[in-house]
Amino acid sequence: MSDYQSRILFNSHGRLGVIDLDATGPTAGTDDSAGTAHLDATTTKAGVRVWYPVLDVPGMASWGWGPVFEDRRRVILSSYKPGKAWEGNVRVHLWIYDLEEDRLLKEIALKNRPAPFMGCTHILTGEERLVTNPIIDGKQRIWTMDLDGSDPKEITGAEDGFVYCVQISPDGRRFAYHSTMLEGRDSYCIFVSDLDGGNRVEVAGAQGHLYFGPMWSPDGKWLIYQDCHYPDDPGHDWADLCLGSPDGPDGPDGPDGATHRKVTTGQRQWFATSYGNPDSRGGGSNIAQWTPDGKRVTYTRAEPGSRTAWPYQPQRPDTDHFNRDYYPEEARGGTAICLLDPFTGEESEFIQFEERVWNFRSAWSPDGAQFAFCRAEVGSPSGIWLACADGGNARMLTDGYEHLGADHPVWVG
Repeated sequence: MSDYQSRILFNSHGRLGVIDLDATGPTAGTDDSAGTAHLDATTTKAGVRVWYPVLDVPGMASWGWGPVFEDRRRVILSSYKPGKAWEGNVRVHLWIYDLEEDRLLKEIALKNRPAPFMGCTHILTGEERLVTNPIIDGKQRIWTMDLDGSDPKEITGAEDGFVYCVQISPDGRRFAYHSTMLEGRDSYCIFVSDLDGGNRVEVAGAQGHLYFGPMWSPDGKWLIYQDCHYPDDPGHDWADLCLGSPDGPDGPDGPDGATHRKVTTGQRQWFATSYGNPDSRGGGSNIAQWTPDGKRVTYTRAEPGSRTAWPYQPQRPDTDHFNRDYYPEEARGGTAICLLDPFTGEESEFIQFEERVWNFRSAWSPDGAQFAFCRAEVGSPSGIWLACADGGNARMLTDGYEHLGADHPVWVG
């Protein structure tokens, strides 16, 4: 990755997007590179360049970013055939893509493929093996394999439930993940295991609680995750934040002597986001993020009584959180992004609350100097915004391809 650039990757209604925060040097698609011209590239007066990779692969309905190699220029991409990918029958292709040259290098993971649906969540240390998530017989699992798909290892099996949101510990030795569809359990539980699946520990699990989205603290000593009271909130819109030890009940005591504790109350974390209008609809689980120094986490706190323009519809199935009607006139409230000390419970507004504005999807730059997030006013598509480390100078970078919305920002360099 070139030193002059700092990049944010994002998604825009099935397309891949790139934000170059320092576009003063040569980039792919110019006369100084071997790449092709970018789709609708724009450069602002501040030198921020937004562009959309050109990926000429017939029959693909959408694309998604995956893990980044250590050189910060090669990225694993997922491409999806048409259909409902979460049902497990849609064919997913994995590719290595070069950001600097804007081109696909090769398709990977073709050998010993266990299922049509199989994304890639991580590249293991040494960059010779992948962590993948095939859906087999209706249950998503964790597998590891070489880049070409050879030497596959099944880490979780059918008895381990439907597993996803896999996160690798900072020391690269353990997985954290949540699992549902477990025998004798009514909802989601949080687990930690070794990379081979051994020494599995339950971090959080209880009747009536949906524990979701474990994220490792930078020192690897703690996990932050959501706790949705789903019997009272079947749409999974709201949650509290919890702090847990990755060693479970045998781990070191937390600040109050507990290895699992609720940090917030009132179910005010905006969990299952739904935003935009019928032409720019977006969503997805909103998960707390640690600050790079490991002292605080982001908390997407809703004002009491807040309601989005896409309320839960109790009269019909909502298994994917998208089977809802649009009622902008009934929307109210909104969210602030707060910084929360999970050890003391102290919180402060970082991105301020504004009526009918929904802030979410936090992403810190690796050095902690900048903060990217998403913002959507009621009825408007989501945009990606950037703020300084103190929350000041917040400004929109893009609202996506053809202004249809931008989401899921991830820093590259």
